[in-house]
Amino acid sequence: MTASNRIIFFDTTLRDGEQSPGCTMHHHEKLRMAHQLAALGVDILEAGFAIASEGDSASIRAIAAEVQGPVIASLARCKQEDIEASARALEPAQRKRIHTFLSTSDLHLSAKLKITREQALEQIGTMVALARTYVDDVEFSPEDATRTDPEFLIQALEVAIQAGATTLNLPDTVGYCIPQDYAAMFLNVRARLPRIDQEGIILSAHCHDDLGLAVANTLAAIEAGARQAECAINGIGERAGNAALEEIAAALTVRRDKLPYTHGIVMNQLYPSSQMLAQCISFGAAPNKAIVGANAFAHAAGIHQHGVIANPLTYEIMTPESVGQPSNSLVLSKHSGRAALADRLARLGHPLDREQLAEVYHRFTDLADRKKNIYDQDLIALLQADRAAASV
Repeated sequence: MTASNRIIFFDTTLRDGEQSPGCTMHHHEKLRMAHQLAALGVDILEAGFAIASEGDSASIRAIAAEVQGPVIASLARCKQEDIEASARALEPAQRKRIHTFLSTSDLHLSAKLKITREQALEQIGTMVALARTYVDDVEFSPEDATRTDPEFLIQALEVAIQAGATTLNLPDTVGYCIPQDYAAMFLNVRARLPRIDQEGIILSAHCHDDLGLAVANTLAAIEAGARQAECAINGIGERAGNAALEEIAAALTVRRDKLPYTHGIVMNQLYPSSQMLAQCISFGAAPNKAIVGANAFAHAAGIHQHGVIANPLTYEIMTPESVGQPSNSLVLSKHSGRAALADRLARLGHPLDREQLAEVYHRFTDLADRKKNIYDQDLIALLQADRAAASV
């Protein structure tokens, strides 16, 4: 364990998230979302990739000038023009970070960059040092770290430290790792480079979700000494996405018995943040998405509904209000039981005795077998039909 148990939340919704299909945001949407991320309590807000376009650079600059609270970061390849573009865009920020990266796996070096390991090391050292001439806070990421030769990874990180990197991010760029392997990489890096702990250099986890393990891998890295979690609202990002910010925050909050870490996320802003993002991009969270999905606190099975009516703790490990969801919901369907039907009718102003409920429930199940969605007006119609039958 490193000295601090405080987890830094590095949000990349506006950078890695925004560059994925269907997630492009225009200037005003990015600025609006950045203000919400600040209200959410993220520690570092990666506002974009300055060299990508004039529009992206302008958005970063506006966020740097207007958004208070988080450190504002811009991504840059290990190239002079990228770093200079990031520095210009970040000028107005009170606190700023340049996040620079270079691939280190042999596959990426040969197939994509077409450079040698030696050339990569030289580029890392030169460009991290250049970034430090503009800002005191420099993050370096060896892209595709999890498929990089472990010995070469150590060399690359050592060069970055020598050049002035203050945060070292070890990305699972292609979502290849399983938790024990990802944790082992962090433990190995800390063992081989003890100055990381001695000098307070932050280790960071950046996980993609190609195997559905991004959050699990991030938590494994935290237990292995990482103190920065890179993530995005609703888990948006390249391909299958990034680790979902809301899931990491909820896991750290709900399971503090096993994950004894602190953080600054304002939990009841999770759902509003998710909803705002859905308004800015072309899709929202899946209904079954943990924490913020429409069904995250919805109950349809009769056994579950009965339990939740008796005590929500029977099936809810957190309250919907704690993450900003308005309330839970009991969804009436053919799977519902008498308890849920009686509860809904009582809320509609029609409490029933046992005999009345039995008759209405019989009509309800018949309707539910024929109709997928049962609405309150359907229930009122059932009551009216039942009363009309009784009066004959």
